[in-house]
Amino acid sequence: MRIYQQGSALVKIFLCLLPGMPAVLKAQQTDTTRTRELREVAVSAPRGNKEVAPGQQLKGKELQRLGTQSVADALRYFSGIQVKDYGGIGGLKTVDVRSMGTNHTGVFFDGIELGNAQNGQVDLGKFSLENMEEISLYNGQKSSIFQPAKDYGSAGSIYLTSVKPRFEGGEQRHIKGTFKTGSFGLVNPSILWQEKISQRVSASFNAEWINANGRYKFRYQKEKGYDTTAIRKNSDINALRVEGGLHGILNGGEWNSRIYFYNSERGLPGFVVNNVFGHVDRQWDRNFFVQSSWRKDLSKRYSLMLNGKYAYDYTHYLAPDTVRYIENRYRQQEVYVSVANQYLLTSWWNLGLSGDFQWNKLDADLTNFSYPQRFTTLVALATSVNFNRFSAQASLLNTIMNEEVKKNAASPSHQELTPAVFVSWQPFAKPNITWRSFYKRIFRMPTFNDLYYTDIGNSNLKPEFATQYNTGLTWSHTFSGKILQELGLETDAYYNEVTNKIVAVPAASQFRWTMMNLGFVKIKGIDVKAKAVWQILKDCQLSTRVNYTFQDARDFTSQAESFYGHQIPYIPWHSGSLVLGGSYRDWDLNYSFLYTGERYDSKENIRDNYMQPWYTSDVTFTRSWKLNRTGFRCTAQVNNLFNQYYDVVLNYPMPGRNFKFILSVNI
Repeated sequence: MRIYQQGSALVKIFLCLLPGMPAVLKAQQTDTTRTRELREVAVSAPRGNKEVAPGQQLKGKELQRLGTQSVADALRYFSGIQVKDYGGIGGLKTVDVRSMGTNHTGVFFDGIELGNAQNGQVDLGKFSLENMEEISLYNGQKSSIFQPAKDYGSAGSIYLTSVKPRFEGGEQRHIKGTFKTGSFGLVNPSILWQEKISQRVSASFNAEWINANGRYKFRYQKEKGYDTTAIRKNSDINALRVEGGLHGILNGGEWNSRIYFYNSERGLPGFVVNNVFGHVDRQWDRNFFVQSSWRKDLSKRYSLMLNGKYAYDYTHYLAPDTVRYIENRYRQQEVYVSVANQYLLTSWWNLGLSGDFQWNKLDADLTNFSYPQRFTTLVALATSVNFNRFSAQASLLNTIMNEEVKKNAASPSHQELTPAVFVSWQPFAKPNITWRSFYKRIFRMPTFNDLYYTDIGNSNLKPEFATQYNTGLTWSHTFSGKILQELGLETDAYYNEVTNKIVAVPAASQFRWTMMNLGFVKIKGIDVKAKAVWQILKDCQLSTRVNYTFQDARDFTSQAESFYGHQIPYIPWHSGSLVLGGSYRDWDLNYSFLYTGERYDSKENIRDNYMQPWYTSDVTFTRSWKLNRTGFRCTAQVNNLFNQYYDVVLNYPMPGRNFKFILSVNI
């Protein structure tokens, strides 16, 4: 009888995923018992903090259903974003929002930016989803004026929000243990411990270890087709992540502190070309930071927020098989403090003033290294108005940067004023249609590598500017007593320009390159997002999420170049994703599809540089149950179901079909 009941559950979940079912089944009421299991509670939020242009979000159960390994994997399901993946579990993973480049994207962890002054890139493959409550993506900036000045300083922003301890009546402690295993020799245990210290203070501890050999099959392609199948080597990883946090509630506010440590050794498998299938490069990373945030409404009109952070990053890179033996060590330090103020002039008009200071220092054992230090001061003045169906926000960011170096370079300074304007208007009470638009001009300073890397850096580089224009419509509707319960549609059209783009060009020798301001890129695009929730049977629900992106990103640097007006490298004209999630009682089934269209791997859009489209399908099946007061969750996952062989970055082959099994225990 038990086997029959489980088989029946499987059949009903598959029926939920059939597109034709809603037309022939009757609507039923939502299962309230299942809803209570989510244990959603109200959270204190800053007053007057209405967002003019809400971002894309993945959170809660929807994020859990994807079954992805890292933050970078989850971000692939947002529109307008490209994830550069250099292969394997330990491979570098960076993001590019609307073709403006990785360095124009700010990444914030619990409200404070993750920095990398050395190369400006944050490896999102390092950040696990085990302790993540929500991931959000904002184009332009997060449209709230009560935020640090840093939040105004990027062309696009990714916000990572960790899980906050929440306890129901009588609960004192939560413990969650998870064990993942699967292809590539994966062994990945983790533990999350949450403790209620008092009615207003709680603590959390999260630790995760990941070990994998990273060995997977791939096909090596020559001009006339696939030639051979080989094994990806030197893609192993051994990493430990430990986090601890304290969270407190104030009258009209909250505070939190977090300490983070990550230590890893991994192989860098390198590119596959000329029958070279493996490399022996190694990299060791140690990342540490401690940060705190405090926010309180000091009066009915005035609110104050304080943030602080110290970070230390160590990287050891070894390349023993190059023409010249390379072994380098880099050490970065960062100190960051911020004060943000908000004053409510009236019930509909707010003012914000934020001031940040950041110090960065880079040490390296390179010959004739400059040992740079950077002092950055940011001041942001913002105002917003919020009416019933109209909202607007304007901000002006003043950035002052000074540097000190010890060798071979001048000490540059730079100051820039950059504005932004966001508008949102709902013309009618019904239907729920909202028009939103924004304009923003922002810049990014050259990184320490751009300026000072030995034999490559150029201390005379100018900042790289991005100008953004965006307009779009959103529509949503909730249906009562229908099979189709929720339906939402968003579409945005945008135009961006990137000027003084920093590029590497060869100098007198192919072994010596230099950085120069050469680039000018025009970007036109359309993002479309649709979401729906269907109540098929009493206990059976289906959710659908579809994203589509069109991007025309062309290089207009110089008419003398053969690639003038060509699509820039690795940007597809068409890309998208589809997520189908079905649930029946304690069973969940999730199907996700990713598509990246044709693109080119170099500046010239010619046949030799053409890259074919690729797509992947992932399937996740989950069963949850309780034994006494202990909850269990068992997941089986198949990634790249149809065993597609593809490269996200040329000559860095991605895994074919692979499997993962996850067991979680909640006490």
